[in-house]
Amino acid sequence: MNHFQSIKELINTLVWSRDLLVEMFEKRKSFAYKFDHALELLEEDRIETLCLKGILRKNGPFLEIDEQFQEFFEQVLEVNEEINTSYINENILLVKQHINFYLQETNENRKYTYLKQIKSALRKIGRITLRNIVDLNRNIENAFKAEPNYSIKISRLESFDEKRRAIYALIEQTELLVAEEEITFFITALDEELKQVVTQLRNQLTESRHNLIETQKQIIDYLNQVKHQSRILEKIKQIKYLKDQFELKAKTNIAALLMKKNDLVFESRPAYPLKLSLDYLQGDEGRTMIEKVAARLKHPGKSLIPIADSIASDDLLPGVEEEIFIDLEEIRRGFLASGHHLHSYIMQYSFEREVSFEERITIFCQMISMYEEELNVKEVFQNDGQVEYAMVYPR
Repeated sequence: MNHFQSIKELINTLVWSRDLLVEMFEKRKSFAYKFDHALELLEEDRIETLCLKGILRKNGPFLEIDEQFQEFFEQVLEVNEEINTSYINENILLVKQHINFYLQETNENRKYTYLKQIKSALRKIGRITLRNIVDLNRNIENAFKAEPNYSIKISRLESFDEKRRAIYALIEQTELLVAEEEITFFITALDEELKQVVTQLRNQLTESRHNLIETQKQIIDYLNQVKHQSRILEKIKQIKYLKDQFELKAKTNIAALLMKKNDLVFESRPAYPLKLSLDYLQGDEGRTMIEKVAARLKHPGKSLIPIADSIASDDLLPGVEEEIFIDLEEIRRGFLASGHHLHSYIMQYSFEREVSFEERITIFCQMISMYEEELNVKEVFQNDGQVEYAMVYPR
């Protein structure tokens, strides 16, 4: 395998092969990109060059992007579905190692090199942690919705829950590293950039911790749904088996259970008439259909619109309708000035019109509801022979 001699050579190679790499990357999950398809986009000698440089791999009549480059593309584009907690752990160990080197080093240039690597590793920890959680949530969603086998679906969800716990443990380990284990380094070597990096990392870890709480709830909910559906499926299989063996009624109480059910699923499905379009009804065929229906219903061909009687002249004269309004505010003022309790006051109150007993009880309730702050409702009750009421006095 011929390696690239410079970064410039690598970039130029990716530029002239971009069309082929783009198409192969988009179809990376099909596992069936043929060599003949690549010849339509690139010359054969250039394809062979890509294979020699290790960008592509030839597998019989098929071509594949090398894992190293495919992983690079997925990480940069953030489309990698693999949850790699070991990468976070490696960066944590790298931070500890370089902190130890920094504290032992006396040369300022080499100390700055170690500090730079520490900052880079801390940035990677926060970014990779958030990315892993996004990939974890997407994989959980795909496993729940796309996996047809219930046992495999449960196993995959439980495996993702293990990875969730591993990510959470790494978050706690990183928090401990920054806040306690290496507190001496972060105090002595703290510059403005490192301060920003640490602050950003803590914010990312806090966000990650909150996201993992939601992830845990989602996994628990999905597992409960899958196990519930799995139990239902097993019961259906058992019912189907007993039905096929003509033992369903003898070995189960399904007939008694169905007799107790009144669900709509057991009702006959209603039939709704088909609505014909206006264009169809206005045509000759539609007219023929209308005439057949009219003849069957014994309706005349033309519908007669009844003519209304003429309006009497007396009805056109203006009239005035009067209604006596009961003023609750006036009743309130009178009650506050009286020495009676509310029920007695309303029952003896002289209205401008005839007010029934039921209406007076309604006014009693309205007064309590509207002027509650000005009234003292006691937990003492009396009975007037028809209703039991509370004793209400002014405050």
